[in-house]
Amino acid sequence: MLIHLDTDLGGDIDDLCALAMVLNWPDVELLAVTTVSDNQGRRAGYTRYALGLAGRADIAVAAGADVSLDCYRIYPGLPDEAVYWPEPIPPAPTSLDRALSLLERSIEQGAIIAAIGPYTNLALLEKRSPGILRSARLYLMGGYVFPPREGFPPWGNHMDYNVQVDVQSAQFVIQHSNPTLVPLSVTVETSLRRAYLATLRQSGPLARLIARQAEAFARDENHEAKYGQTCKGLPEDTINFQHDPLACAIALGWNEGVEIGEIPLKLEIRDGWLYQRVDDSGTPTKVVTRVNGDKFNEFWLSTVVYKNAVAPVARTPGGSAVPHPPEG
Repeated sequence: MLIHLDTDLGGDIDDLCALAMVLNWPDVELLAVTTVSDNQGRRAGYTRYALGLAGRADIAVAAGADVSLDCYRIYPGLPDEAVYWPEPIPPAPTSLDRALSLLERSIEQGAIIAAIGPYTNLALLEKRSPGILRSARLYLMGGYVFPPREGFPPWGNHMDYNVQVDVQSAQFVIQHSNPTLVPLSVTVETSLRRAYLATLRQSGPLARLIARQAEAFARDENHEAKYGQTCKGLPEDTINFQHDPLACAIALGWNEGVEIGEIPLKLEIRDGWLYQRVDDSGTPTKVVTRVNGDKFNEFWLSTVVYKNAVAPVARTPGGSAVPHPPEG
């Protein structure tokens, strides 16, 4: 199975978590990675560094749409490199055309396209090659069709970062493709847990980098207090949400507790925000409507560490062993 990641790796750490999972997934080939809302190639540089840790410097990486483009609601910044990364990482700028060409080639090869950042690159590709997104096996992390279930953060439409940071591109891509949406309402049921850090530290270099960044992210964001200890549906030791890993896993066929419905949706931009609503006259759109977040949390950990673990895999509170991923 072939997959292409279009990512804003280097900000929220779930992009790095997604990359590590995809690299360790049995019988999956990561064709290429394109970065979006990049900053003069810094995200591409981080991606190349992470691939190098995994021994996969052979995978093509290109820096796509830059933050200098006049399309982003806010300036997508980056955290302190000295804290999140073990050494200075050189930027890896490339031409935008190089990134779009990588995306186009992956679509032509039948690869799954997992868009786990803003949709700017996809919009630019469609405008360059009209009609190409209709043939893409496209999975979009984002969308807000319904609110989160009780027991999870009561986030509204404005929290849907990938969509709302570049609403024009989001609307354009959804209207010109046949995507599967993995919306915020289901990804918020997943967790990167503090209980997993010891196992990550005892695994390979990329897993250890995730543990380092998770500690830094926990200090910066304090999700354990804000969400883990206030939302009954989440583990108390929730450091972050696994938005992007879940989207990639569903794209690759993980289906434990996953429900996908075809929902007629209409899109509308109001006051600079994109709204999606169910309407019988809307466009039928595949939307993930339910997942088993706890099962996914453990699946993610086992997938990231199973090839390189040098100590027994951690057990979750309550004693259940973290399972290994299926072989294929």
